[in-house]
Amino acid sequence: MHTLWKAGCIALQQRDTKFLHTGLTSGRQFLFGRLTFNQYSLRMKYTACCLIAATLLFAGTARSQTQYSGWLASFNTIKTGKHTSIHSDVQLRSNDGIEHVQTLLLRAGLNYHAGKKFIITAGYAFVHNRRSTAGISGYLPEHRIWEQVIYNHKLSRVNVSHRLRIEQRFISRAAVDGNELVRNGHFTANRIRYFIRNVIPFHKAETFRKGPFAAVQNEVFLNFGNKANVNGKGFDQNRFYVAAGYRLNPGLDLEAGYMNQYISLATGRTNNHIAQLAVYIRR
Repeated sequence: MHTLWKAGCIALQQRDTKFLHTGLTSGRQFLFGRLTFNQYSLRMKYTACCLIAATLLFAGTARSQTQYSGWLASFNTIKTGKHTSIHSDVQLRSNDGIEHVQTLLLRAGLNYHAGKKFIITAGYAFVHNRRSTAGISGYLPEHRIWEQVIYNHKLSRVNVSHRLRIEQRFISRAAVDGNELVRNGHFTANRIRYFIRNVIPFHKAETFRKGPFAAVQNEVFLNFGNKANVNGKGFDQNRFYVAAGYRLNPGLDLEAGYMNQYISLATGRTNNHIAQLAVYIRR
């Protein structure tokens, strides 16, 4: 991991030096399509190094099982007051080969907007997962209580969101009853998730209200407490995502992209290649 980190950072430094020596840019700037962005603040360099290292590490891991699936998602924020809003998201995720629905996720929460940059949320999620035991498959529920903090800011015209989420998970224990998979109690697990998302508008504007954009994000999942109930490890999974989108108006985004989901299991690893379609609604 240290080697990957170092290689990514050296690559950025070399490219930075090349720009300065060739004189193609002034004031340490680069062209993105038709736009000019100020480049490489210390935080942007750090973020880029993290994304490069994570991508190389997870995409290049050997002996992992490879899967292909599709996800549909709707992420919604509905304003209820000056400092409050409701969060909800609905997600459908397919199995390997996109043969049937693997997961239905319903999540809701109450947001408190602490100023313009911070959002504090607590909520509940219901997850209906297709699982298999002894050759028998069926859907079993998982219940989650979750809390999170979001910090939003801008780097030049790039909108950056950081999210730290903690989950208390109540996962069904599977048992076979005849030819059916049934719930036999549950076990608990805890997880912490760190997410960073960058939205890059293609048009030059002080406030991004409409038009095409690119999105780049990464999220790492770590288990803590009762790790033996899941994969027995601190590391759970990583999700790296790139997408193209269009903002129809300030309250509606459409997005399509590719996600690489690397999952660490108790007895192996899964590398899941995902095509995702998403809509973001803000009211």
